[in-house]
Amino acid sequence: MQIRELTVPDAYEITPVQHRDDRGVFLEWYRFDRLEETVGHALELRQANTSVSRKGSVRGIHFADVPPGQAKYVTCTRGAVLDFAVDIRVGSPAFGTWDSVLLDDVDRRAIYLAEGLGHCFVALTDDATVSYLVTDVYNPSREHGINPMDPEIALEFPLGADELLLSPKDTDAPSLSEARERGLLPEHEAVRRFHASLNGAS
Repeated sequence: MQIRELTVPDAYEITPVQHRDDRGVFLEWYRFDRLEETVGHALELRQANTSVSRKGSVRGIHFADVPPGQAKYVTCTRGAVLDFAVDIRVGSPAFGTWDSVLLDDVDRRAIYLAEGLGHCFVALTDDATVSYLVTDVYNPSREHGINPMDPEIALEFPLGADELLLSPKDTDAPSLSEARERGLLPEHEAVRRFHASLNGAS
């Protein structure tokens, strides 16, 4: 398993080793100890989610209040998606930037996003099946979104605009600037203190 930090701090691409024979393939797509070595603490996994999406479906940009936030470990078990990590932490040197990882059923990569980052993906195939391990249960009162079409963030989707499918929840979400003005975004220093508390607990 190889773990590489993305250009967005606290987001990582995980590439598993695949063992193939005439029966098929076997791989470890999640190892708590390897991730703990990288991020400084073990994940307390509290929920697992699966979504199945039509080609062109966009989900996100989503994030949760910190603390406790919701770290995510995401992989695509069928088809392909382009997954985005977005730095929405006010005061971060990388504020407003993003990076992406191709998740598919060929290389079987995963992406880890720490608490405080925004998450989004676009389905590149029909029936794209994405599985998430997350560190807190869904709490709608603490969940927020940013419009994925916000030109200030300028996510680069590898599909035409006429191919994208978005929910009203995401198209009605505020821009990054609006979310900042409303006080919805996490503060970089507060997120760092929270991560330090998790590292200390480990």
